[in-house]
Amino acid sequence: MIELRAVGSDDDLEAWASVKSAVVPNQPVSAEQLRSSDEEGRLLLLAEADGEPVGCGIAAPSHFDGLAFVAARVLLGHRRRGIGTAIAAALIDHARALGRDGLSAFVDAADPASLAFVERYGLSEVDHELEQRRVVGDEHPVAAPDGMELIAVGDRREDLLRAVWPIAQQGYADMPLPGVISYTLEEWLREEATIAEGSFVALDRCEPVGYAGLLTHAEIGSAHHGLTVVRRDRRRHGVATALKRAQLNWAAQNGLAELITWTQRGNEAMQALNRRLGYVDTSRSITFQGPLPSSG
Repeated sequence: MIELRAVGSDDDLEAWASVKSAVVPNQPVSAEQLRSSDEEGRLLLLAEADGEPVGCGIAAPSHFDGLAFVAARVLLGHRRRGIGTAIAAALIDHARALGRDGLSAFVDAADPASLAFVERYGLSEVDHELEQRRVVGDEHPVAAPDGMELIAVGDRREDLLRAVWPIAQQGYADMPLPGVISYTLEEWLREEATIAEGSFVALDRCEPVGYAGLLTHAEIGSAHHGLTVVRRDRRRHGVATALKRAQLNWAAQNGLAELITWTQRGNEAMQALNRRLGYVDTSRSITFQGPLPSSG
């Protein structure tokens, strides 16, 4: 018998994280990350069969205007039993309750069954993101571009994140995304530079001109790149390269084995920069969007 219920306890969070990490092993999540990333309107669902967790789902306001982000995941051995369909129906109902008129979802390009499942709901491919990974080796200290200084965010996290927020807004506005996105300062302060010592700001005469964030990752020995952005008038001057080299050097000094980054289609310049720094293409995630399915 299948039971579907909203996550409510710490044990539920642990179970949800375990299922999600098993289904999407290259994007694991921890219960602590789920707690710290909670937001208004988010729904986490847990599906159990005979008391054992077999599926999970999430619905939350998307950064894309008017859309809800949804994801239904089921352990491999429990698929084709209607569990994913039940989770998806509940997530769509929640998106409707949020007043959203469309859905956004991300699916592994190498998972044809999940791709077909999403298409059943009338969603269409609008974008893809490329995962790139870099094994950390014997990295060398990096010199900032002439006249600039690179500083770690460290214990000045909130002050420095506020200082680079206008540059971040430029970066979000310039991203080649399939729709208008909304990203608030509150979300920025909550989600960026969760590894503050491995996040860096580029300064020119004490004025911020670039930023590269590093985020916690559930894989042991790994970290995830957050936003890398350079002020429009300082791009193509080696700032982004210097910021990423500073992160690699920090990772080597602090025992990390691998750094992971995702970039969207249309940002081939950043993908090429990553490859020059030794990052290797590893997987693709397809972005699907479409109108909210009619009820019933």
